[in-house]
Amino acid sequence: MDKSPASVIREEIRGIAAYHVPDSTGMVKLDAMENPYGLPSDLTQEIGRLAAQAGLNRYPDPTARALKVRLRQAMQIPDAMEILLGNGSDELIQMLALAVNKPGAVLLGVEPSFVMFRMIAAFVGLRYVGVPLTADFGLDLSALQEAIRAHRPALTFLAYPNNPTGNLFDAAAVERVAEVSPGLVVVDEAYHAFAGKSLLPQLARHPNLLVMRTLSKLGLAGLRLGLLIGRVEWLAELDKLRLPYNINVLTQTVAECVLSRGDLLEKQAAAIRSERARVLGRLAALHGIRPFPSDANFILFRVANANTVFATLKAHGILIKNVSGSHPMLAECLRVTVGAPEENERFLEALCASVPCAA
Repeated sequence: MDKSPASVIREEIRGIAAYHVPDSTGMVKLDAMENPYGLPSDLTQEIGRLAAQAGLNRYPDPTARALKVRLRQAMQIPDAMEILLGNGSDELIQMLALAVNKPGAVLLGVEPSFVMFRMIAAFVGLRYVGVPLTADFGLDLSALQEAIRAHRPALTFLAYPNNPTGNLFDAAAVERVAEVSPGLVVVDEAYHAFAGKSLLPQLARHPNLLVMRTLSKLGLAGLRLGLLIGRVEWLAELDKLRLPYNINVLTQTVAECVLSRGDLLEKQAAAIRSERARVLGRLAALHGIRPFPSDANFILFRVANANTVFATLKAHGILIKNVSGSHPMLAECLRVTVGAPEENERFLEALCASVPCAA
């Protein structure tokens, strides 16, 4: 009797690689789009006091009512829209994929984009269809509309701004996708704090449009908190797939506390936006490097011999993301998170030492 994984685990699961997170010990970590800034001591002391008082022996509020109120205030979520919370955006993506997975259902995305859209489709057994972006990483609206007509997707994901390219898609084109789609269209606004634009105001116009956000890029990546925003009739159905007590006591307590300091979060986001502009300018001035415009907290750039440059940066103690082999449109591309000024300087110095023509 065969008792190996091959006899039990689905073939499509055995055929994919697990999401890899590299060891960053001792490195300047600029590979994961994290906020480089910590919290001030008065806020960490308050968090410590609240954590000490938290009832860890009891299950958390299953609906996180107080946290939802704070999120609604902090993100100016329309009163008519409901909120569904997830253990990071990844759990929400998986809930959505599970909910629509009828026989023959399709999940539609664009390429290149956030890898978890495609991976989670494989996890749950949904057929995935990816539509290539244009040469400048914009939406190919005609190709998208043709794919929607041909495949009738139950679920479509569009990242706004897109990862790993960093650009905002044309908002009118995104709305057009919602208009012609028979299923749900989810706009992932993970980087909304750095973009200055959102499709939240358009939720009332499109009954099948949802907006997804996360607190990870705001400096709370360790909490793993994502939220889905949309009409109650959709979120009531999706809530049936949410595992009980999925948002733990400490996440609810800490997130509610930190979100009360909107001034601090905006100050940090503004500092990152300022550094983004500075680093973009420095990269653009270097010979042999082509940075792409970014509305996120990272920058995609193309350089000859990207694999060698990535390895050399790593040898200098700088960890960024090598996306060169992930999609043909990203050939010879690397992605760097915008860090604190001193981190960005170390990256730029190491890059100049890695690229002979970057003088």
